[in-house]
Amino acid sequence: MLIHPWDAPHDDTEWQRWLAVHDFGQLVVNGLPGEPPFAQPLHFAYDARRGDIATHLARPNPLWDALEANPDVVLSVVDDYVYVPGPWQAAPGDPPEHGTPTSLYAAVQLRCRAHVVDDPAEKAELLNRQVGHFQPEGGSARVAVGEIPYGRMLPGIRGLRLEVTGVRAKFKYAGSKKPEVQDRIADRLADRAGPRDAAARGHLLRRRQA
Repeated sequence: MLIHPWDAPHDDTEWQRWLAVHDFGQLVVNGLPGEPPFAQPLHFAYDARRGDIATHLARPNPLWDALEANPDVVLSVVDDYVYVPGPWQAAPGDPPEHGTPTSLYAAVQLRCRAHVVDDPAEKAELLNRQVGHFQPEGGSARVAVGEIPYGRMLPGIRGLRLEVTGVRAKFKYAGSKKPEVQDRIADRLADRAGPRDAAARGHLLRRRQA
């Protein structure tokens, strides 16, 4: 992923705060020789303090052999993306039709060392971490080995603890454009009010003021 200086996060806090509320991504695993990589969509719970990620997958998932052969993986998360029409990006004084269309988006790529978890008690702990992240209000029974309702389901899954070893983050929100162009893009996003437009506009304005 190309990261220009104007698209880089201002500090680690910026991408960590974003990741705290963006917890669905693609786990990319190197394929076995002669096979393409795996890209597995999944929910996950990231813990910045611990520097790791809790998740799990079904035991029949076909990626396990590849993951055990090479545990170095990438978890890719992309959101708050929008399409920007060319006229919105035209430089001051240029005809609108000379503007270049582009995409605005936020992306975090976490390079990780995957640790497969098969111990029932450890799997239960990972599952409870995930449920605690997604359901802080509670409402579901805790997972416990040998106890209903979830204990009997533990053999059907394998846990994954992803140890984060590197981070690449990008916030592509017109950071290289002149203030007049940034204002125009922000205004047009507000007018269009489509999916993710408000989030993209918020990033553009926030990063401009930082």
